[in-house]
Amino acid sequence: MSALFFSSFDVSRQVFYRSRLAAAIVNLKPIVPGPHLRPRVPHRHRLHHYPDVLVIPTRIAPRLADLKHDELADLIASVQHVGKVIERVYGADGLTIACQDGKAAGQTVPHVHFHLLPRKLQGDVFTRNDDVYPALERAEGRLPADFRQVPQPLQMDAEEDRKPRSLEDMEKEARWLKTFFDAAEAAAAAEGETQSASDAPESSKTS
Repeated sequence: MSALFFSSFDVSRQVFYRSRLAAAIVNLKPIVPGPHLRPRVPHRHRLHHYPDVLVIPTRIAPRLADLKHDELADLIASVQHVGKVIERVYGADGLTIACQDGKAAGQTVPHVHFHLLPRKLQGDVFTRNDDVYPALERAEGRLPADFRQVPQPLQMDAEEDRKPRSLEDMEKEARWLKTFFDAAEAAAAAEGETQSASDAPESSKTS
């Protein structure tokens, strides 16, 4: 499969979902700490799970207005699909979905991207719901520096609450998440075959 770039950063090893024109990647320094959202589905890897992810168009485009109609449609459909699966896997009650569109809006990486953060009605990491927005702003501000660290051994910042992960951890999480999307695609294909069979004319069924 071809390499995927998030602006100038190669994020191919962080990908867990691809559509025709969009992709989803795990985040290096997650906004939402993992322990408050335990995965609902068992997994074989002993990892801290960081369930906030980024959904991006595969073509590098700085602004939403720079996307073609089919790219925008695929991107939004991917946000919807990834959100549904992530919410189910982590047993969340909702999602915070955010896109800073342009430098004036706080965008720091010139490549359209949506943050998806699963949220809980009870026990959410943000006790005041509006606290998520400053956290998103801080996370967006750190994205360029965070992604520059990916190929190198990651240094821990004692004053930074959002700890970076190793590339190996991100790869393991991406592979684990990918299993749910593979299963969803297989189920959708099977449902399509069943529907096609039920829609076939009676003569073709009996011939």
